[in-house]
Amino acid sequence: MGGHFTIFDIAASGLSAELKRIQVISTNIANVNSTRTPEGGPYRRKDVVFETTKVGENDFDEILNSRVNDDSGEGVEVKEIFEDPSPFIKKYDPQHPDADQNGYVSYPNVNVVTEMVNLMNASRSYGANVTVIQSLKNMISKAFDIGR
Repeated sequence: MGGHFTIFDIAASGLSAELKRIQVISTNIANVNSTRTPEGGPYRRKDVVFETTKVGENDFDEILNSRVNDDSGEGVEVKEIFEDPSPFIKKYDPQHPDADQNGYVSYPNVNVVTEMVNLMNASRSYGANVTVIQSLKNMISKAFDIGR
């Protein structure tokens, strides 16, 4: 990865991270009514944690960063996918096969409205990264046109 591709690298890391976030959110929504999993019990909501990571490091980047003392050259990656520890949602349904002795069923701790908001945010972030890549491609193309 060369220094002139650092912006591509940063945007690509954002695309990859947001795609994983979208996949996790989709899995949460798909399992909103899953009261029984192979591990036992209801599905537990999952969430993604991002962390910054260096991309495209080279001598030019290091020199430039040391001169201007900023954090350019940082991308993002998925640090972990964790299970939300919040309690399950209890609903009274004594006829349900997974009802407890009091007639309550434990449903996943997934709120569809929250997941849809998270999905919209992830989609917008993904789209912003696509726009960055497209804009950079256009600028590079224009630069080549000027050089002709």
